[in-house]
Amino acid sequence: MNTPIWDDRDWRPLPTLVGPVRADVCVVGLGASGLAAIEELVDQGVAVVGVEGQAVGAGAAGRNGGFVLAGLAKFFNETVVQCGEAAAGAIYRQTAREIARQAQDMPAIVRQSGALRIAADAAELADCAQHLAALRYCGFPAAAYTGPEGEGLLLPEDGVTQPLHRVRAVAQRLRQRETRLYENSPARKLVAGAVVTDQGTVHCDSVIVAVDGRLERILPELAGRVRTARLQMLATAPAPEVQFSRPVYYRQGYEYWQQLPDRSIALGGFRDQAGDEEWTGDDAPTERVQGLLEKFLRQHLKVRAPVTHRWAASVGYTPDGLPILEEVRPKTWAVGGYNGTGNIAGVLGARAAARLVCGQGSEWAAALAGARAHAGRR
Repeated sequence: MNTPIWDDRDWRPLPTLVGPVRADVCVVGLGASGLAAIEELVDQGVAVVGVEGQAVGAGAAGRNGGFVLAGLAKFFNETVVQCGEAAAGAIYRQTAREIARQAQDMPAIVRQSGALRIAADAAELADCAQHLAALRYCGFPAAAYTGPEGEGLLLPEDGVTQPLHRVRAVAQRLRQRETRLYENSPARKLVAGAVVTDQGTVHCDSVIVAVDGRLERILPELAGRVRTARLQMLATAPAPEVQFSRPVYYRQGYEYWQQLPDRSIALGGFRDQAGDEEWTGDDAPTERVQGLLEKFLRQHLKVRAPVTHRWAASVGYTPDGLPILEEVRPKTWAVGGYNGTGNIAGVLGARAAARLVCGQGSEWAAALAGARAHAGRR
């Protein structure tokens, strides 16, 4: 079993690329980030082709926990220390704005429900206080929280999404605009002026590789700067015995869960409890982590409903916690390494890459550059 709860199988497959095609830009990867890059390019009148090794959203974009969170993977107080107040604030502001945009664009799929950060112990509760102080000092909404989930923070600008529905909806919108998108067309070789797949070739001026997990395999230049990890989840049948009105981040975000509209529970976590075993490109669930998830489900969440789904996804992590957005070869851009929070940062990064390919400026790229420059001076 390795099927996410998000997959309702209601999808008309895209064609496979066969033979040569020509485009100004080829985007590799049809997840949330790749599709965002394609939308930006189409809006600007650029001839674009998108290729995907499996199906739309088959990677982490359609297999994640369904959280939409402002900021980056590190909590805001940590980001301020690492990246400086100006860059941290710019990043947080843009991600919050993107959540609101997505919720307005697809209200049936993206909801600004708010989210909870719940402390697992006294030390984390103290860090929650620092997190709250940093957000308030910079003018962002947040509140201390005490409730049935525990103690911590309420982050009102965050929310949830049905991630696979969202990427499929974006792909369908592009399909209606006659955008050339191809599934089951893995990029086997990237050479100057071309992306070679199993049965075809995209001849192009520029390439955007918008892939999170296994990015370092496609672009070996990034080995050591991005590393693939496996994130595991499970889901249950409807669980009326519990009620979680908001998604929850727990134990520094290592565990996370939400209750879906039908009352089922989607729960992920315990990557850190399996050591090097989870630093892998293998996206099959394991007995060890799945056992820890189920124990937490029963003992901590008090859920009695049966487990119906178990799955895993490959996700890219960077040593400094900052996502990759750069030209790694002439006219070849890489976007990835979202450190487990790609639903928003990935979209912004890919949209920025599309603008940079077109020779335009990007507010997101400038904020990341400022963050890296400040981190480098520490």
